[in-house]
Amino acid sequence: MYPFIRLAWQLYKTRKLPPLGVFDTHVSHHICMPWDIDIFWELNNGRTLTLYDMGRIPMGVRAGLMSALKRKGWGLTMAGASVRYRHRIRVFERIEMHSRVVWWDDKFIYIEQSMWKADGRCANQILYRSAITGKDGIVPPSEVADAVDTPADPPPAPDWVAAWIAAEARRPWPPNEAVVADPVREAV
Repeated sequence: MYPFIRLAWQLYKTRKLPPLGVFDTHVSHHICMPWDIDIFWELNNGRTLTLYDMGRIPMGVRAGLMSALKRKGWGLTMAGASVRYRHRIRVFERIEMHSRVVWWDDKFIYIEQSMWKADGRCANQILYRSAITGKDGIVPPSEVADAVDTPADPPPAPDWVAAWIAAEARRPWPPNEAVVADPVREAV
């Protein structure tokens, strides 16, 4: 189940924090709860993606994005992600999450998030490609920037973000399905 109560708590905790600039980092604090873990007693990889909402949505509130979405009747969707998992997060472990916009192009906004352990090690990091959607499809990020009083032109893309975008452009879509011999199907 989606952690609506946790999200409400994060929004409550950040309600009086100062607004964020478009490239500022939102820092939030979380605990890995028993319902977040897998059979190995560590943070489940799927739950990690859900927990990243707990940083990304309050970041959007502080940056003025959520009020712009409401005002314009827009939605927000994820169009891709790449995650690195490096250190386990165990049950009841406290983590610090960092969330920030790193760049945008003509269609997508790229958001980086990371979870940090108490000993200073980065446990995992994700790069999201997100899109703002309207009744006619994807809303250009330049229009979104205008709605949140931000300059429409971002600085150059960080090299690692540009490399990921280039790699994603080479990935076939829709995926090619390889024809694999299925011994069970052949026996029937």
